[in-house]
Amino acid sequence: MKRSGILAPAGSFECLHAAIQAGADAVYFGVEQLNMRSKSVLGFTTEHIAEIIQICKRNNVKSFLTLNTIIYNHDIRLAHHIIKEARKCGIDAVIAADYAVIQLCRKENVSVHISTQANVSNIESVVFHSQFADLIVLSRELTLRQIADITKEIERRNITGPSGKRLEIEVFVHGALCMAVSGKCYISLHTQNASANRGACVQNCRRPYKVIDTENNLELLVDNEYIMSAKDLCTIDILDQIIKAGVSLLKIEGRSKSADYVYTTIKCYREAVEAINCGSYNLEKANNWKKELNSVYNRGFWEGYYLGRKFGEWSLQPGNNATQKKIYIGKASKFFPAIQVAEFTLDAGGIAIGDKFMITGPKTGLLQGQVEELRVGGNAKNEAGKGDLLSFKIAGQKVFRGDKLYKVLSEENA
Repeated sequence: MKRSGILAPAGSFECLHAAIQAGADAVYFGVEQLNMRSKSVLGFTTEHIAEIIQICKRNNVKSFLTLNTIIYNHDIRLAHHIIKEARKCGIDAVIAADYAVIQLCRKENVSVHISTQANVSNIESVVFHSQFADLIVLSRELTLRQIADITKEIERRNITGPSGKRLEIEVFVHGALCMAVSGKCYISLHTQNASANRGACVQNCRRPYKVIDTENNLELLVDNEYIMSAKDLCTIDILDQIIKAGVSLLKIEGRSKSADYVYTTIKCYREAVEAINCGSYNLEKANNWKKELNSVYNRGFWEGYYLGRKFGEWSLQPGNNATQKKIYIGKASKFFPAIQVAEFTLDAGGIAIGDKFMITGPKTGLLQGQVEELRVGGNAKNEAGKGDLLSFKIAGQKVFRGDKLYKVLSEENA
């Protein structure tokens, strides 16, 4: 069986480095306003493409550029400019749904991956898209049986992409789910003229709604659920079945998420894939990974449509259900490489010996640990507070000026 790769989201340089540190095989990122996270992520510009690709190549990680929004006439010139820049810098593929983007990629001889926004759900659609693409991200609403039928038929017919290699299939395995078919929602457009399909979703679906009887004005809350806000997808405990279905690339959602989310999800799925490959994957391990995944941002978990058991599971509360909380407390001011000590200015809180910490930065990615000893103004202390100049040992990784320091609390202490 071919080894399934892990595709990680990169909405910032912190997340890019965190994904690489955790063992991603490839990352996907967007630039300018032509990607599905243009509103929720401050993100990258065209000028960042070269640096992102260089970082990926140094670490033997593939880079995919998302250009999968709806494209209007006035966008085509920018899209062409982005594709040309990406080709020049050595991008591995462009993720696209609009045929204008696909045509521009063909013109520039850039490999195409068909986005889930194209809603590919059957073998004939796969055959059609194979003339343009080497990989297809299938619709999110398919069951594992439907996916396996498609991959078996690809093998039986020996369907290849433009590169001449066997066409590959990618599916989402973790992260936020939209109530709409493959994410093609129009509520945000109708209510605030902010198109979700142009990366500007205002997430109307994540809010509570009432049902009102117009005859007697009776108001009801439906089962106390957020009835349009789906729980997050989590497939760590059925990942062996997904891989068995013939999936080549396992995609993690989350370009608007933080570096700790990216690191934790990639790490868990990397470990799960390796366990499947060596025959040690089991339910006990899957439950431990799920517990770890639950420590970072989530809206609760379900396995999506893959098992064909349910039409959807809805959030019971708004926002983040994570069992850990990170609290920003300061920034790095110096690093002393000879003694592996970092200095921080605490401008928003305190930390003590025994506390868990997290450091993130554009070059650092993610660094986690526990404070074993600390100094304030050069003197050994048990704790440090707001306004203090704190220093403690950081083993094995450099810290850069401006990196952010967080204290990490468990749910019961948050």
